[in-house]
Amino acid sequence: MPIPEDVTGEEIDKDVRQELMSLPKTLAEDVARNLVMVARLLDEDAEQAYAYSRVALRLASRVAAVREAAGFASYATGKYSEALAEFRAARRMTGSVDLWPVMADCERGMGRPERALAMAGEPEVQKLDKAGQVEMRLVAAGARQDLGQAEAAVVTLQSPELASNSVQPWTARLRYAYADALLAVGREAEAREWFAKALEADQGGTTNASDRLAELDGIEFTDALDEETPEETVAEKPEADKPEADKPEAEEIASEGTEDRPQQD
Repeated sequence: MPIPEDVTGEEIDKDVRQELMSLPKTLAEDVARNLVMVARLLDEDAEQAYAYSRVALRLASRVAAVREAAGFASYATGKYSEALAEFRAARRMTGSVDLWPVMADCERGMGRPERALAMAGEPEVQKLDKAGQVEMRLVAAGARQDLGQAEAAVVTLQSPELASNSVQPWTARLRYAYADALLAVGREAEAREWFAKALEADQGGTTNASDRLAELDGIEFTDALDEETPEETVAEKPEADKPEADKPEAEEIASEGTEDRPQQD
């Protein structure tokens, strides 16, 4: 696949570059450039990112960073079984537990929420950093909702991280998930409060909390271009203001016109 000339491969993380040093120099550069394209396109064009990840995978399937990138590209395109296989391979190579939450979410994507819940109770979760543990909690709550256990989803999200006033990278998503869970059990007033708190913490626009708030408040957004212009409104008024006495005459004329019109087969 074509790669822009300005992509050199030097843009990748230094740890990934270190991994690629096990490859011949030219091959390492080719793999690095493809990984850069995966990272660039993952959010805006997941299918293209996936295509570049397959090239990198074909070139260097024994590099953990390549398997991980391929996993995320598969995950972004909804290929959960494929993503899980890549994440497992990367984990075997590194021994790291960092991918545990996204592996559990792949189980959800494959329609196996009970497996995701089982993973939430494994010892690996205790080895995750704070961000990873919050992510695991989000996945577990989602699995509860998949199973129709709405009340349990609410309880799952209740945690010190949710109660904290400090804003962390995960705060907006955690508050949003909690608001959504509250709404699912009919606690609308509380849900509104937590959507507002999510919006407060959402510096990067990672959630649509503002839309959910507007929806709860009954606010509808309309496109100004779709609204009637004053001229159109004025033009239609005389028709609307016609006296009732004129209407039968208008109907009679319409009826006569219909009788003279040839019928279509």
